[in-house]
Amino acid sequence: MRGLRSVTALVGLVVTTQGCAAGGLTLLGVGAGTAASTGTAYTLDGVAYRTFTASLDDVRRATSTSLKRMDVRVKTDRATDSGREIVALAGDRTVAIELEKLTARTTRMRVTAKHGAVFRDRSTAGEIIAQTERALDDLPALTQGTRAAGRRGAGAPPSEASFR
Repeated sequence: MRGLRSVTALVGLVVTTQGCAAGGLTLLGVGAGTAASTGTAYTLDGVAYRTFTASLDDVRRATSTSLKRMDVRVKTDRATDSGREIVALAGDRTVAIELEKLTARTTRMRVTAKHGAVFRDRSTAGEIIAQTERALDDLPALTQGTRAAGRRGAGAPPSEASFR
């Protein structure tokens, strides 16, 4: 009798979520650890997010280093009300990066890598975030010290030319 109830509940779940990939992917993601141990989160449509304990200027500098390391060409880099917006080309993919200043020492990064008009490349977006994290770790000790001290006495932010 107990087995019959379990089967009935499972069939009911399958029938009510028929065609709903979000439910299945969410359950699969919980078991498989969708947000990797790096702290990068992904939406179902392939957008990667990561919040860094670093200033907007430091994350921008690290992003520039990462894109150069990956041979990704920056098309535009402009200031927005909340931070920066960078558009770049990686082969046949268009990469959109948003850097949002949350606090003086916290910045949220959102990366979308589009392949054509419809498809999104989740792995490229995730790798850009991973490389940015690596570049942040590689920043000179002086910068890291000022990051920890709330950017007291830090130098000027990177110039527009550093992204070209």
